[in-house]
Amino acid sequence: MLNPTRLSLARRRRGLTKKRLAEAVGLSVRSLTAYEAGDQVPSEATLGVIARALMFPVGFFVGEDLEEISDASASFRALSRMTASQRDSALAAGTLARRFGRWIEERYELPEPSVPNLDEFNEPEVVAQHVRLAWGLGERPISNMVHLMELHGVCVFSLVEECREVDAFSLWDGARPYVFLNTQKSAERSRFDAAHELGHLVMHQHGSPTGREAEEQANAFAGAFLMPRAAVIARAPNNPSLRSILEGREIWSVSAVAYAHRLHKVGILSDWYYHEMARKLSAMGMRSEEKGSSLGRESSQSLRRIFDDLRSSGVTRAEVARQLDLYPEELDRLVFGLLMTGIPGDSEGGTPAPTRNHLRLVK
Repeated sequence: MLNPTRLSLARRRRGLTKKRLAEAVGLSVRSLTAYEAGDQVPSEATLGVIARALMFPVGFFVGEDLEEISDASASFRALSRMTASQRDSALAAGTLARRFGRWIEERYELPEPSVPNLDEFNEPEVVAQHVRLAWGLGERPISNMVHLMELHGVCVFSLVEECREVDAFSLWDGARPYVFLNTQKSAERSRFDAAHELGHLVMHQHGSPTGREAEEQANAFAGAFLMPRAAVIARAPNNPSLRSILEGREIWSVSAVAYAHRLHKVGILSDWYYHEMARKLSAMGMRSEEKGSSLGRESSQSLRRIFDDLRSSGVTRAEVARQLDLYPEELDRLVFGLLMTGIPGDSEGGTPAPTRNHLRLVK
């Protein structure tokens, strides 16, 4: 029996309107609407055609209701560029990723979430200092934002390709925080996005403020968290040159534009000098990508260990996907860019790894 909510979720995951899907499978919009409303049930043959068009196994459409992520519970970046279709696709992908996260939690003991709730504070600079203190980071540069968040119980997944205009988003699933990153952006951009989403998790657990004010607070938090005031002032020259800004970005593993903005924020650069530096950096093509940067893309330590352990147990990615009623390619998209190589076990008949990571199994 078709579960109409799963049909709607799969359609939105592919970014399709009812009209486009109906045209693709040779149905009327009225029939498809009736299927999604639960007023009619498609034949087995028709369901097979729909499943192939949406690239989901037939079994996906007959499972129990999925707890879907609503746009009210997620903090999105790039709101101005994001279309409704991209938002819906990102939320649908997030629903699938969260289901995978719960699948992992049933089998592995992940670090307990230790993301503090500091939404009573209004100053992102102070909040960033509190989080650094709580996590014992001192004033040193952060080597890997993904590892750091995972260490403190945050589940990190990748945004799917169809959501390329969405930079990132985050949410709480009970006591477990989730962050979804666009791993097709530059390494510097992805790090800043991760810190931005951490700011949302820390400051906006109860959903207030929202909109532009919340985005500005999360941006300010990200700059202060990645580049703490005292250390930036101590390391920066009195009159930073373009060369010293390019050197500083390497120290803090941020974009040159983000570092220049931080120097301006802490009072090292005057308004005029900051805008002049921003103009020069833009002329060098450093608005979107960091030319000449040596920063490598951050990966997930937790996902790598989990997939290594599954493979050593003889569990292939196809089996994991089957248990989630997905195709392996869909699972790949949820971790794309977060693993240094492809998902272990791509060769379904491969030999298990000789050693196992020391993960604590709970099932």
